[in-house]
Amino acid sequence: MSNLPAADTPKVAIITGAGSGIGRAVALKLLANDFRVVLAGRRENALQETLNLADKNTVNGLVVPTDVTDANSVQRLFDCAAAEFGRVDVLFNNAGISAPGELLEDISVEAWQQVVNVNLTGPFFCTQAAFRQMKQQSPMGGRIINNGSVSCWAPRPNSSPYTATKHAITGLTKATSLDGRKYNIACGQIDIGNAGTDMTSRMDSGVPQADGSIASEPTIDVNHIADAVLYMASLPLDANVQFMTAMATKMPLVGRG
Repeated sequence: MSNLPAADTPKVAIITGAGSGIGRAVALKLLANDFRVVLAGRRENALQETLNLADKNTVNGLVVPTDVTDANSVQRLFDCAAAEFGRVDVLFNNAGISAPGELLEDISVEAWQQVVNVNLTGPFFCTQAAFRQMKQQSPMGGRIINNGSVSCWAPRPNSSPYTATKHAITGLTKATSLDGRKYNIACGQIDIGNAGTDMTSRMDSGVPQADGSIASEPTIDVNHIADAVLYMASLPLDANVQFMTAMATKMPLVGRG
């Protein structure tokens, strides 16, 4: 008997930060492709708005307000997902924030800690809960996809909290890939550059560059990112995208600085 889920069985995905931006686009894309989707985030109204956009697929979604920085809240998220849909096949660790662009020496302790809590501790709590669920379900296993950002290897000016946490996510991805093998848990990372969301609307008017100048940058339709995550999430568990970079072709990333 195969230890892989049947190919025709709808997969169950948890998406953090599903109330807007990339998380919303991915949630809608998965719902449109026969996934059962659990939408997690702090703002219940925003999560419900996302689900309402799914039209006929709304019945395949579940809204669970969640604070990823609270381990108990995260465990409740996974318990609700398993109770509603029977298992969890995919976790998209997407929730994230950035601190205001300030000189490194002027960043407050509070601003640093908030970014670390959401961007690093949150994905760790979610990964822990995913391991607990995925290793005890039958068939055993699942997939974790981390939103790493291109800042995991090319920082922007005055972004030390965000950049540090995204570098750390790469380490978490690698450790999760290794530690998940014995449970048939695959882990990969998508590094996104300039997806067109509310967070990148400022790109048009110009953002700081490594040489101190201000320049506008191109963005891409967020649905291209959703397509990429769908591809990763749809793979059988004996195949994995370890790292993928999806970015605006002409953004100043390669050769930055």
